[in-house]
Amino acid sequence: MTKNSVIGIDLGGTKIYTALASLSGEIIAEVKVSTQSALGVTGVQQNIIWTVEQVQIKAGSKDQVRAVGIGVPGPLNVNEGVVYQAPNLGWREVPIKQILEKALKLPVYIENDANLAAIGEHLRGAGVGVRDLIYVAVGTGIGGGLILNGQIYHGAGFGAGELGHMTIEPDGRPCNCGNKGCLETLASGSAMVQKALDLVKNGQGQSFLTAAQGEPQKISSYLIAQLAAAGDKEALSILEAAGIALGIGLANVINLLNPSLVILGGGALKVGRPYWEAMEKEVSRRALQAAWRQVRLIPAGLGDRSGLFGAIALACQNETPDVSRRTS
Repeated sequence: MTKNSVIGIDLGGTKIYTALASLSGEIIAEVKVSTQSALGVTGVQQNIIWTVEQVQIKAGSKDQVRAVGIGVPGPLNVNEGVVYQAPNLGWREVPIKQILEKALKLPVYIENDANLAAIGEHLRGAGVGVRDLIYVAVGTGIGGGLILNGQIYHGAGFGAGELGHMTIEPDGRPCNCGNKGCLETLASGSAMVQKALDLVKNGQGQSFLTAAQGEPQKISSYLIAQLAAAGDKEALSILEAAGIALGIGLANVINLLNPSLVILGGGALKVGRPYWEAMEKEVSRRALQAAWRQVRLIPAGLGDRSGLFGAIALACQNETPDVSRRTS
């Protein structure tokens, strides 16, 4: 029987998004589940395997899969298949390729999740035909993927693009990576939630607590966005502060790399206009005019499927390079 499909997996700090696709990259079946990172490597591994089984059942393609492509947050070695550090998963030195290949009995190819989102947007989304672009994923954390001269840029140790871990506030909040004041601690979805929790702890932010039915653990970036849309000043302040921090980080990167396009994706961008407007205003203030005049800032064209399409492309390009070139 000809194996005529691949599986792509977008592994994030919050969710696992898995799809079975044809060799031309068209999605046939998909499933999303909570990552449950608190369960550790073994628990997350089991959740990944479950999603793989589910998409095969949905598609009726149990024995027709050629390979699996997976995007993982954090620095990793794509050749050895080892995740050096995934702060939002609590992983260090995890040989995820070996683990999954043993469990799935399939070739597994790994890549940084934001790199795959950049590839997905470059092949099928907002970055088609653009040779120099930056993809920025704003979710639980903040990641980045760099397409330079038409190719993904890995850096000397496969660690390029970790925009979320540039220092913005030298003596700021500790980050899961071990540093302080990272962009991720100021502008991500989890940073917004932490700001709200800080207000509640200090006897403020009663609107957050009320909206969360008195349960602080239910406060989310989406809840903050809803309150901001209703005119809540504390919620608006949180979104605007996060947007300013993101704008500072993006201005630094734009000044450094002078791309023609910055694509922004990730769940946290769904919080609404105050965040985006504050970000855009700060970039325009801080980026050098020569760079600012050349760059466009736009939302991801593929929505939350950017990384998924990148993971599918990763599997296709490794298993069927001739087909992937024709379909990309």
